[in-house]
Amino acid sequence: MQEVTNVQRLSKRVAGLKPSGIRKFFDIAATMKDVISLGIGEPDFTTPKPILDAGIRSLQNGETHYTSNWGKMELRQAIADNLQKLYGVKYDPATEVVATVGVSEALYLTFTAILDPGDEVIIPTPCFVSYQAEVILAGGVPVEVPARLENQFMIDPADIRKAITPRTKCIFIGYPSNPTGAVATREVMLEIAKIAEERDLLVVSDEIYDRLVYDFDHVCFPSLGESLKQRTVLLGGFSKDYAMTGWRIGYACGPADIIQGLVRIHQYTIMSAPTTAQDAALEALKSGNSYVEEMVAEYNRRRKLLVAGLNRLGLSTFEPRGAFYTFPNIKASGMDDETFAESLLKEEGVAVVPGNAFGPGGDGFVRACYATEYSKIEEALHRMERFMSRHG
Repeated sequence: MQEVTNVQRLSKRVAGLKPSGIRKFFDIAATMKDVISLGIGEPDFTTPKPILDAGIRSLQNGETHYTSNWGKMELRQAIADNLQKLYGVKYDPATEVVATVGVSEALYLTFTAILDPGDEVIIPTPCFVSYQAEVILAGGVPVEVPARLENQFMIDPADIRKAITPRTKCIFIGYPSNPTGAVATREVMLEIAKIAEERDLLVVSDEIYDRLVYDFDHVCFPSLGESLKQRTVLLGGFSKDYAMTGWRIGYACGPADIIQGLVRIHQYTIMSAPTTAQDAALEALKSGNSYVEEMVAEYNRRRKLLVAGLNRLGLSTFEPRGAFYTFPNIKASGMDDETFAESLLKEEGVAVVPGNAFGPGGDGFVRACYATEYSKIEEALHRMERFMSRHG
């Protein structure tokens, strides 16, 4: 039998990817009892009943076959109608909207479609862990530009300008932000828009948390003007707003030529988004608004509890304006963020994620998620108080 050699079996691109800094702590937590997780970025709510029922009806009616590669026209029309109603931005559902397997697939499709080897993508950090990886997998080069606490983790457009090179193809933005909860103001978005137009750059805007904002208005980037819409790919979905993470349904909207490119890849890799999930998503757009508002109100209640509690413990926390994350500074503990997260988990059974998992600018912070029930957050704060009494 021929021996296996030491030849590199994985591509350099894949072998060089860093493991997710989020999963490490959940793997540890899974071996422990009585852990309260403030880590996982997933709604603790069950998908609202009318949406569940629509999925069940879809199966009972025999909707178990492929749809168009683009997704069902009824769903694409509803997505377009919803974006026009909320933000005044118009998309042609026939050529400018595609249904995807969550925003994760939309992200993959977008970077694969627009990037040639060596093209650079400017990515404000701290950010969700997939962004840089998807750029690398598409053959591009992520250029990380840290946002700062003094700007409430909104990226400074001047820093974007400094990062542009002749290889820059795209600016990526993701507000409301995972992990910081930051929401960009219209003024900041307009400055980014100006840069994109001046330098003839594409923009990819991940707006998966668009409805989860508190005392703040979400700015839909392509709504800033028709010329911006023609250079922007808008990514959105149902996982966060409608508590539909397991359904794996999202979408991408953008100029027809770019969306056609996404569909070309999508048809060879996926075929079509799950039919049952498409039918459930359609119902979410028809009847889910009141449920979204109820969930936002509850998230807001939890947000206030967690922010106040963390600040009281000396874990300085700026007030997040969107999503369902806080990003406390853990300097008062005397630990780095990796040590803090590991020690808190092992000593008190509370799981948070080190800020360095989210890229430059995250060092010295941790992500604590309030998508868990109020009483568990109260107990987590009680445990963290014990922890800080020993280490703070």
